Parts: sequence; C-alpha cells; structure tokens
Amino acid sequence: MDDRLILMGVIGKPHGVRGQVRVNVFAEDPESLAAYTLTDRKGRQFALDWAHENAAWISEVTPKGKRRITDRNEAETLTNVELFIPREALPEAEEEEFYYTDLIGLQARDEAGNEIGRVANVLDYGAGATLELTPGTRLIPFTKACVPVVNVSGGFVVIVPPAEVEAREGE
Repeated sequence: MDDRLILMGVIGKPHGVRGQVRVNVFAEDPESLAAYTLTDRKGRQFALDWAHENAAWISEVTPKGKRRITDRNEAETLTNVELFIPREALPEAEEEEFYYTDLIGLQARDEAGNEIGRVANVLDYGAGATLELTPGTRLIPFTKACVPVVNVSGGFVVIVPPAEVEAREGE
C-alpha cells in the first residue's frame, strides 16, 4: 500500500463573511478536489464544495459527518492549511506523463546503465521541471533530451546530462 500524501492545495484567506475560503489548487483541474476527502498535516479531514472560481465552502469531515464552516473567524483559522490526498487516490498517469512524486527515489543511470545517483527531488518553478540528483546535488532539466527513459515500474531513469552540466563536472 502506498501511504504517501500528495499536496493538492492550500487554504487561503477567507472570502466573505459566511465561511468561504480561497483555495490555491495544485491540480490540473481545480474542481477535481471536490471529489476527495482532503487531509491536513494534523490528520483532520476536509471536503470542498466550490462556490465559484478559487473560492469554496469547506467542511470538516468527522465520524458524525460533514460540518460546514459558516463563520469567517473560523475560516481564518484555516488560512495556510495544506490539503493532501493519498497517492493511491490519484488516477494512473497516462503514457509519457508522470506524477513528480513517483520520480523521487528512482535510480538515475547513464546511457550505459551505470548508476550515477538517485532522484532526490523534482523542482518546478514554472519554467519547466528539473530533477535534483544526489549524491553531489546535480540539477538535470526534465526534458526528453536529458531524461530519455523514465521507467517508474522498473525504478530508474536514464540521464543524458546537457553539455553545460558535463563541462562543470569535469572542471
């Protein structure tokens, strides 16, 4: 069983006086979050009902059922709460698509099949993803040219460093 939690959104500031909150969503389809029971770092569970673009009603999910937050003051206490779902709840990725979390920990190999490290992290600041390899912390653009093979089930990626990276390593 996969027990990894995937960050799907962060509760922002309250919206209005009746308990709605803004939600910064990290999913391709923001409305998809309403289909999940979301968990915070403390183990509390929440459900979203979208009111309109990036503003939602939020309910705390308890053993007795859902309790909708209807007060701005209570909604304010949830500002910056991170919302997670279990990795196993996400649909399978399409061919040539990957969840970044599935790449972390994969063995990094060169074209000859020799181990050169592991994927420690996937960084994406908006201009394209980068794989962080350890040991030695090397950054490799996550492009087809630099990472021609991704075999999640086999537990590895093949790395072809760009010339700039190879030149620095040889210095």
